[in-house]
Amino acid sequence: MLLTAYFAIIFLLALCVGLELTARRLTPPQSTPTAVANPVFRRFQSIFLRAYLLALWADWLQGPYLYKLYRHYSFLESQIAILYVCGLASCVLFAPFSGWLPQVLGRRQTCLLFCLSYSACCLTKLSRDYFILIVGRVLGGLSTSLLATTFEAWYVHRHVEVHDFPKEWIPSTFTKAATWNHGLAVGAGLVANLLAEWLHLGPVAPFLLAVPCLACCGWVVLTDWGKEEATESSEGDKQTLLLGTPNGGATRLSARARFSRSCQDGLRCLLSDRRVMLLGGVQALFESVLYIFVFLWTPVLDPHGPPLGIVFSCLMAASMAGSLLYRLATSTRYRLQPGHVLCVAVLMAFFSLFMLTFSTAPGQPRPHESFLAFLLLELACGLYFPAVSFLQGRVIPEEKRAGVLAWFRLPLHLLACLGLLALHGEVSGTGGGEGGSGTRHMFGGCAVMMLAALMAVVSLFTLGRNDTDLRLEGTRGEGDMY
Repeated sequence: MLLTAYFAIIFLLALCVGLELTARRLTPPQSTPTAVANPVFRRFQSIFLRAYLLALWADWLQGPYLYKLYRHYSFLESQIAILYVCGLASCVLFAPFSGWLPQVLGRRQTCLLFCLSYSACCLTKLSRDYFILIVGRVLGGLSTSLLATTFEAWYVHRHVEVHDFPKEWIPSTFTKAATWNHGLAVGAGLVANLLAEWLHLGPVAPFLLAVPCLACCGWVVLTDWGKEEATESSEGDKQTLLLGTPNGGATRLSARARFSRSCQDGLRCLLSDRRVMLLGGVQALFESVLYIFVFLWTPVLDPHGPPLGIVFSCLMAASMAGSLLYRLATSTRYRLQPGHVLCVAVLMAFFSLFMLTFSTAPGQPRPHESFLAFLLLELACGLYFPAVSFLQGRVIPEEKRAGVLAWFRLPLHLLACLGLLALHGEVSGTGGGEGGSGTRHMFGGCAVMMLAALMAVVSLFTLGRNDTDLRLEGTRGEGDMY
């Protein structure tokens, strides 16, 4: 497995470079966009990306060795499953508040809260106490919810409401962030492997490295973002002198009212449009399987001695290859529709999970086949996310999107929690040992869930066979990848 992992990362990185060069060659030449030529926009974009990419980097550093750290502390698989469930459950609990907090505390202050809570989450990994680790998982759930919403909320508010830049420029920033995000994920696995295995600092080392990264992120938010907001504050002071001091209680009430209205509008949109309901079902089924996969990949491969950081980088490189294949598939040369790509992605994911039900058989594991299946699943993820993002942008009205996506995430996390609890119950029922048959059964259940997702995708496009909203109008789908 050691040589396999190193050969795989070299091959996948070469594949990504080749796909990127091919995608650029097939892209028709364009004049320089106005957004790129605008120095004020470029400076604003740079200030945002400095903080956001640091936050993403700190998040990715914690991916490769989380399960390994808990095993290093001698916890059983059933106990580790409960830790993961606590993280997912906290995501469910804090998801509504992650949209409400920026309106009450302020967007910049909520980003600072993210840096503090995630730093505390990382520091709890120094303890072997189970209760403290549970607290760390709860803090991690809060931080993940804030990372998914707060930074984007700050950027969109400043972009539209303060700078009055065209909304059409927003995708350029998040497309750039998505491109960097893939590279950061691959690099995080390599750096984590360097610290944990090559330098023999142990699986806690990547978590400790994440703390200064979060401190740097907080410093950028505190200083650069503070300077960025200084102009708005001075203008607000002038308005206060002219109009009088606003009522703080009314502001908080308005924030709660906006949040409540957003949830109600989102639920109404979800129930009134069958396309939205089916798309939500696809997202809940597909992404809940991914949460279960995040828990299972380490115990499946680790007994065979691969470098986990390198394996993690391989998985992220496969996902990057998938996103590049999406760009090629929707280019002017191939003209595939995002809906077709989504069908292919879900079918690939089903096939990979079907493979895993055989490669993880108790007593006769086949780690190389499992590794290949994991890579295929990540390749499917790279195709899935830009395709489903495009469809969400077309099917869900922009003003209701935040509320609808919040409802999408609820069954997603609940399904993942139920899956991990089922695994915990099966492992505990065998006497608390390692869950060989439990792992195989879980992959079988995930394959059934992915088959249900495939049926939902087919139903969605049978329903909207002649629906122009589900079709790519232009030559490429790059702008919808964020």
